[in-house]
Amino acid sequence: MLNSSLSSQTLLVGNMYQIADNDLIIGDERKYVMRVKDLDEEERPREKLKKRGPKALSAVELLAVVLTTGTRKEEVMRMSARLINEYGKKGVAYQADPKALSKELDIPETKACQIVACFELGRRFFNDQKNGRIVIRTAKQAFEYLKDMRELTKEQFRGIYLNSHYQIIHDEVISIGSLTSNVVHPREVFRPAVTYAAAAIIIAHNHPSGSVKPTASDIMVTKQLVQVGKIMGINILDHVIISGNKYLSIPVKYD
Repeated sequence: MLNSSLSSQTLLVGNMYQIADNDLIIGDERKYVMRVKDLDEEERPREKLKKRGPKALSAVELLAVVLTTGTRKEEVMRMSARLINEYGKKGVAYQADPKALSKELDIPETKACQIVACFELGRRFFNDQKNGRIVIRTAKQAFEYLKDMRELTKEQFRGIYLNSHYQIIHDEVISIGSLTSNVVHPREVFRPAVTYAAAAIIIAHNHPSGSVKPTASDIMVTKQLVQVGKIMGINILDHVIISGNKYLSIPVKYD
């Protein structure tokens, strides 16, 4: 693994983040995804769920059950596989804006609403029962948490929002597409931080090319977000680039 050292003395203690006082992955697109009508009746998602329970279904199959049907141009199993392939499991689960989901993944808003409502319901039940949240203090921990980004076929820009105890309180896909062709606006990064009262943010994106070397645009976006964070009093702790089993941190400087 590649991991550049973070050079900010303000935000780093050893190799750990420090908040200042002021938040079915388809690895190969070419795999054929069976349509529901091509499957034996007992292998169809809903029938399989009824007979074997939810643990017997893949993520693609579970999402197909939620969506119920596809559209005229895309069958439901193929739609489910594409959504997870392009957005990632966590990306789908944490996207709270149905309009953004609909636009970015080219699906009807009714389908996007079904997805958002389903995961929000599950998240509320889970949050009511769990004893603690996931804590991220290092770039390696961020990389492990974001493992669903490793094999995405499109570049995805994510924000992990933390409270003052370094616990994840929100995770959001901010944009899909390269940083050069799909500009990341600071307002889109910091809006969830304000909504969820985050103390700090870890930003991350993947490079489908296989290289974790930051581009000039990657560095420029990092510097811009750090400056906005200074004004708002919300720390950008790290910008992690992910590709396959490698990751690299773009140094976050608070001079």
